[in-house]
Amino acid sequence: MILVIGGTGTTGRIVAATLAERGQPTRIASRRPSTGGFRFDWYDPTTHPDALDGVRAIYAIPPVGEVDPAPIMLPFLKRARSVGVRRVVLLSSSAIAPATQGLGLVHAQLGELFPEWAVLRPSWFMENFVGGQPHAVSAREHGEIVSATGTARVGFVDPADIAEVAVRALTDPTPHNTDHIITGPEALSYDEVAAVLGEVGGRPVRHRGVDAAELADRHRANGIPPDFAHFLASLDTAIAAGAEDRTTSTVAEVTGRPPRSFRDFCRDRLRDRSPSITVI
Repeated sequence: MILVIGGTGTTGRIVAATLAERGQPTRIASRRPSTGGFRFDWYDPTTHPDALDGVRAIYAIPPVGEVDPAPIMLPFLKRARSVGVRRVVLLSSSAIAPATQGLGLVHAQLGELFPEWAVLRPSWFMENFVGGQPHAVSAREHGEIVSATGTARVGFVDPADIAEVAVRALTDPTPHNTDHIITGPEALSYDEVAAVLGEVGGRPVRHRGVDAAELADRHRANGIPPDFAHFLASLDTAIAAGAEDRTTSTVAEVTGRPPRSFRDFCRDRLRDRSPSITVI
């Protein structure tokens, strides 16, 4: 049995569906489970025993919006090891390295807690530019995306590629026991992203650059807690300094196929939609 925490989220739902398609017993856990799912809340330890019952591996998505999830996650992970869980795959970020605090501390301790493990460190999600995400809403309603990244580039990645790496890390006979930096096939600036959005969406989209303080204000206006809003803005500042200007071969090496491009991702997500909702 594999426990998928956040099994209704962006990558978790794909991981859970792929595991089920491949005949792997899977337990989908989330704060608001659908029919047949398990309720799991990082902040409510009473939801943990049932979720862990009979589990041998876990796909762990950190609590959303938590700047320092280590005090919340580590007690659960230690409990998981004590009841027989052997393998954990942690979803982290390319922007977060092993460290002594925050999610980096969870990363640093994962190999000490479990004999079989992997940490996924994807670059920024292509998903950020579709549906109801803030960039998508801004593009649709105002014809612009806003960032503090300047002209720097990011190796945006398709969540489906992240999920496939996760499935391999959860099920490969030989544990990966490493961290995987996961990117798409090319690094793009936000100006280049805007150009693709405009081309595929059918009407112009531009990139408007702001400073980190203004970006944090925008995040707060979108309902993000102040501490996490400042954290997200600081990540844009790091991007502007070149922190995400890279691509890796991880998807191809782990899955045996190349990662999907941003243009192909947008075309697939926007296919057969009417003009009134076409723009991302």
